Amino acid sequence: MPLSPRVPDLAALDLLLSVIELGSLGRAAQAHGISQPSASSRIHHLEKLVGLPVLERSTLGSRPTPAGVLIAEWARGVIDAAGQLDAGIDTLRAQRDSHLRVAASQTIAEYLFPGWLMTLRGAAPDTTIALESGNSVEVAQAVLDGKDAIGFIESPRNFRGLESHIVARDRLVVVVAPQHRWARRGAVELADLAASPLIQREPGSGTRTWFENAVARAIPGWKPTVALELSSTTAIKTAVASGVGPAVLSSLAVAAELAAGTLASPAITGLHLTRTLRAVWPSGQRLTGPARDLYAIARRTTESGPSSDPTRAGSAHA
Repeated sequence: MPLSPRVPDLAALDLLLSVIELGSLGRAAQAHGISQPSASSRIHHLEKLVGLPVLERSTLGSRPTPAGVLIAEWARGVIDAAGQLDAGIDTLRAQRDSHLRVAASQTIAEYLFPGWLMTLRGAAPDTTIALESGNSVEVAQAVLDGKDAIGFIESPRNFRGLESHIVARDRLVVVVAPQHRWARRGAVELADLAASPLIQREPGSGTRTWFENAVARAIPGWKPTVALELSSTTAIKTAVASGVGPAVLSSLAVAAELAAGTLASPAITGLHLTRTLRAVWPSGQRLTGPARDLYAIARRTTESGPSSDPTRAGSAHA
């Protein structure tokens, strides 16, 4: 049942107990880290609520009235219970903050998350972090199901029930074996790429979705031809290097191979392949504890999108 409006708040009751214990409103104000006028106003509001004076003030200090003695006696149990509640909440927060489950799509998990993790470990060394890797659809579902506190996806798709915010941008590139005919060209026409069977990730992959959407916008009615479908970026790179065919992958995923010359990346004329990478969490919820810290680290250590406060629900829907 709701409390009567005559019941003072905990801060006022706690201050009253301090005044009685210390014998002075000024010393009690100092103990509570507030100014004496603020303390006086708080006690005045308490007296207004209960309808009785609770302190007698003099040049020698402050002492409780008979009503103040009774109210203070009743308040001690309330303040003690509030202290136990506070300690219990601290315990629950410590338990929550001791373990963080994260889901991330493959490119983010392999090429960005390790750097984020190192920074997070420095900020929260006692937190155990578990990472689940999958495609963007699987990551979104894991967060929706409550298995993971936060997820990071590559897909442009909007997922009902999830808030999202851009944490980074990435560029997709076409890769071929060094002996492939495209490797010897300065650029490949979009029509040639669209007509070529490609090695692709499985449906639900953010990389595949971004690429197919980009080509479909440039060539209305285009349908992809898949030469080989693999669920691993590493497997795709191996197949491409072996000459099976071209693929479209994140520039993060192929940087080492391009530098070593085991893969080549011809430019594509007429196709924009820059994409956004996003953090997702359940709609209506606030990021807290290590999940909030990880989000902040991801935005701070990569190319950030527009500013937003992730601790507030409703920042952006995905």
